Amino acid sequence: MPLGLPKGLNQNKMKKHINMLPFIGSCFTILVLAGACTNDEAVPLREPIAGEGEKFTFTWEETADSIQNKVYSTYLGSEGTFNENNTGSSNFHYWPNAHALHYLVDGYSRTGTDSYISKMKALVRGIKNKNGGTYSNVFNDDMLWLGNATVRAFEATNDQEYKEVAEFLWKDVIASHSDVFGGGITWKKDTPKQKNAVSNGPAIILAMRLYALDGDSDYLDWAKQLYQWQKNTLVDPVSGLVWDNISEENGEVTINKEWIFTYNIGTWIGSGIRLFQATGDQVYLDDALKSARSMIKSPKLTTEGLMRDEGQGDGGLFKGILVRYFTELIQLSDLNSADRKTFVDFLRYNAATLYSKGIKRPQMLTGPNWGKMPDGNVDLTTQLSGAMLIEAAAILKSNKIFE
Repeated sequence: MPLGLPKGLNQNKMKKHINMLPFIGSCFTILVLAGACTNDEAVPLREPIAGEGEKFTFTWEETADSIQNKVYSTYLGSEGTFNENNTGSSNFHYWPNAHALHYLVDGYSRTGTDSYISKMKALVRGIKNKNGGTYSNVFNDDMLWLGNATVRAFEATNDQEYKEVAEFLWKDVIASHSDVFGGGITWKKDTPKQKNAVSNGPAIILAMRLYALDGDSDYLDWAKQLYQWQKNTLVDPVSGLVWDNISEENGEVTINKEWIFTYNIGTWIGSGIRLFQATGDQVYLDDALKSARSMIKSPKLTTEGLMRDEGQGDGGLFKGILVRYFTELIQLSDLNSADRKTFVDFLRYNAATLYSKGIKRPQMLTGPNWGKMPDGNVDLTTQLSGAMLIEAAAILKSNKIFE
């Protein structure tokens, strides 16, 4: 596997991943919307619903319910886990199933429907069974995604089993911390000289989730240490955009500043939110706001006001992760009104575009381009991103933030 490629990418998938590399757009697409090609101003958002002045009612909650039902009936595999896609592949992949648990928790938290409880329990146990009878994995980020999802499942249900899984995963992951490159957690257990944003941002969030449960200061200390390392090493100090990884090969240390993906921005924002709430230190919120402001106007992360099409496969799930933590930022009471309006407008534009242009009905499938209906194969990763966006819209509607 070439250095720095996200997990699960083999030679047959490399072309797909190359297409996900940061988009350096021509001035033309920006001119269509903004009238100028600059990085200093956010691209104006266009209403995706046809009919100037027409009143349109979005059924966010009902649509979220419909997609939840379709995801379960379309993608459910064996032992409570979910299949790779909707076109016949029953392959099991750990990390999308971890996010499927997040997604089920979303549905349960929003509706309180008891049927979610058995689905969540079957899924978390199925992940263990299909992973060789253990939650331990060579990929630290896989375990971190599941750790974060199980804390949320515990918070929603008060089922101690979920908390025990999260604590086990934390201990397993933190063993990969080292002083190589001055700190940080390795991408994989067997890559001591490669450390990625994806194995540190989620670790900070998991540490803070566990700290919120128990008040154990060790979790807070780890979160602060990892945050400072990532900020010093993998975050652009000017824009707040997050670089993918730092690695060493043949004695040469390289920071991959070309790979800037939505999910790394999302977990960085989520890290800052939690540390700000726990410590009251404004710098954490300022960091999160800097990254969010840059994200919504960066051609590396957005295209014509929409979060970028990052393909299917692993990249298909990246946007959903950003949506989760961006939604948390929108709901933060400490947010000023100007930022809140800008962020709400951005997320609503994405959700409204997906709702009106990107959902294939009645199958309720969502593709990697939220402005276009999918045709044929839709990977679980890609479906989850769109589904989580609609869940976010439903929550924001219920909290009277969305129309």
